Amino acid sequence: MKTITFAITHFSVAFTVAWVLTGSPLIGGLIALVEPAINTVAYIIHENIWQRKSEEKALNQSAALSC
Repeated sequence: MKTITFAITHFSVAFTVAWVLTGSPLIGGLIALVEPAINTVAYIIHENIWQRKSEEKALNQSAALSC
């Protein structure tokens, strides 16, 4: 339920900001729909990079302790 209410809040904020900035409810709606989809992909990419960097750091620390 928390995820659903957050999604509704996110959509509402994105729609309102885009509508106010553009003056168009149609463009506001399109931005509010497209932005979360792009943000989700960006989040996945960010998480993959972060995970890879964390693993590299752990390997480097392990190698340093072994010496």
